[in-house]
Amino acid sequence: MKRTTLSLIAGATALAAVTGFASLTTPDGAAAPRATAPTRLPVERAGLACPMPSTSELAETLYTSYTPPGGTDDTAEGTTGGSGTAGKPAATALLRAATSTTTAGGATKGGKKDKAPKAPATVTAPGKPVTAEADGPAVPALTGAATGTLAPGWTVQQTTVVPAGGARGLLGLSCGAPDTDFWFPAASTAKERQDYVHLTNPDDTAAVADIELYGPEGVLKSQFTEGIPVPAHSTVPVLLSTLTGETAQQSVTVHVTTRSGRVGAAIGAADEKLGSDWLAASADPASTAVLPGIPADAASVRLVAFVPGEDDADLKVQLVTRNGTIVPASAGSLHVKSGMTASVELPGLTRGEVGSLMLSPADPKKPTPVVAALRVVRGKGDDTEVAFVPATGAVSGRATIADNRAEGTTTLALTAVGEEAKVKVTASAGSAGGTAVSRTVTVKGGTTTALTDLVPEGLKGSYALTVEPLSGGRVYASRMLAVPQDGTPMFTVQTFVDDRGTVEVPSARQDLGVLD
Repeated sequence: MKRTTLSLIAGATALAAVTGFASLTTPDGAAAPRATAPTRLPVERAGLACPMPSTSELAETLYTSYTPPGGTDDTAEGTTGGSGTAGKPAATALLRAATSTTTAGGATKGGKKDKAPKAPATVTAPGKPVTAEADGPAVPALTGAATGTLAPGWTVQQTTVVPAGGARGLLGLSCGAPDTDFWFPAASTAKERQDYVHLTNPDDTAAVADIELYGPEGVLKSQFTEGIPVPAHSTVPVLLSTLTGETAQQSVTVHVTTRSGRVGAAIGAADEKLGSDWLAASADPASTAVLPGIPADAASVRLVAFVPGEDDADLKVQLVTRNGTIVPASAGSLHVKSGMTASVELPGLTRGEVGSLMLSPADPKKPTPVVAALRVVRGKGDDTEVAFVPATGAVSGRATIADNRAEGTTTLALTAVGEEAKVKVTASAGSAGGTAVSRTVTVKGGTTTALTDLVPEGLKGSYALTVEPLSGGRVYASRMLAVPQDGTPMFTVQTFVDDRGTVEVPSARQDLGVLD
């Protein structure tokens, strides 16, 4: 459980304590306040952090900001960014530049204020994406917050195209919420890789972070990784290979924690032969891990897993396909030693169909929490591209990925690992025009459904995809965005992470009739 969740629990406990005190001070003979069921209310504020997109002169970055409609009065005057309705503050969703700070651990150049995007991607009302472009190597990290009716489900997608050079590729990332604990399997300190972990502080006070590296033999001896200061509204990119003097490792697990404050964290991975992309954090350690949306034409897939606890894990490896769940011929099991990074190549995994990988305990009586991620390669020879698929949690309420484009470029993968599930999928209006459309999709238990044709009517620009479970079992989702460049099958994959647009709030009420 992440510390953010713990803070919510602590807040709920404090409210409960206040309610309890009120019940003790009720006048003699009066009825005590009666506790009612917790209420789910829309969040009133949401924060995000976007890392520096690239250091390439050729980089072209598009930001897409979006808040899905629903759950509040989206037509209220306060959603326009104006003065708001009486008694209700105006809703806002703003991004601003963060300064770059150099560290002893090998950060990129920084320490100066760079130019922000030409026009900040500022949402003014739920339901329509807003985009902004920013080109070149001087684009800074961005931090921001949404309030009011723009806060529930607010998301920002950062998509960068680098057509040539060592960082060539399509790099996609859903800007992350600040937190205190992150796991990144599938990182690397290999000579052909340049992996930077980006620590971005969106808050008004400084944060202090630690970075731990784990290879196939356990902890990698490292330096400059404890007590890394991340000043307020700044970003610190750290090159992983400079943190350890040990032999370079193809597969490394990175653990980022904070001693104080919060950060947004992501790893920018560039392979001089395969391409580049962002590696987002894995879901919290769990005994079952689902990695959705492996492309149908994947040329190679590498699974990387890590056990944070004291017990080893024996995992069953299964591929969830359109027709059912099968055991891959290349690997049906994986043994992961405690505190050590394990990896296995899975050649010929998907065989022409979109699929999802599921890891579960070989012995259900011995569940061991793990974190996991996939490195996926498409193409061949010099025309290859790489992307990463981290384990993700099920969508329990609602989740959105922005910056989807014309039909055929976006593939939505929906996986139900247990019983059959029904979900509502909505393609929003386009950023430059078009009408939103929705579809109810039934996903049979133990299968993966891929959609490529759900786009807004009359689409102009880019659009957002929102997934909302309606009934049945758990659903895991991802989308692949494919933008070929000169024969290279450039692509990126983002998993759907529940947007936590509502929060459970304890409540109590008092029957005042007895006081008459």
